[in-house]
Parts: sequence; structure tokens; C-alpha cells
Amino acid sequence: MARLWYNRPRSRNGEVEDANGQVHPLARGDAWLGYLEEYPDYWTQGDSLNDLIEHLKDLFLDLSGGQIPGARKVGELVIS
Repeated sequence: MARLWYNRPRSRNGEVEDANGQVHPLARGDAWLGYLEEYPDYWTQGDSLNDLIEHLKDLFLDLSGGQIPGARKVGELVIS
């Protein structure tokens, strides 16, 4: 199971603002943006929440299957 994060951005003059206040140029301001928690460097978008989830599933399969060489993954460090 992969955890995902998503945000429905606010539109501003053909740009969208994500949850962190970062502004990204997009053709439409109604896109849904999201990423997988294990791979925060790789964002995708969809026209609806369901479309975004389908894109995230495809992205997860590509990243976890080695289709994207050198993909950075978040790990967990346990200090005892």
C-alpha cells in the first residue's frame, strides 16, 4: 500500500498554488495535484480526484518497478 497526498489547487492567472504556497504554471487551474509519500519528488496531476488516483497508481508502478532509473525514495532511519 502506498500513501498519497493531494491538493485541489487554487487558480491564479493560469497558475496554481499548491498546499505549500508554491506556484506552478498550468494550462488549467482546475487540476488536482498529488504525489506518493515514498516518492515526494515525483508529482502528477489529474482532471478529477479519480483521474489523479489513476495517474498516481501508474506512477507507483513505474517507480516501484524500476522503470524510472535513479528514482529517489524516502526511507526511514531507526536509531536505537
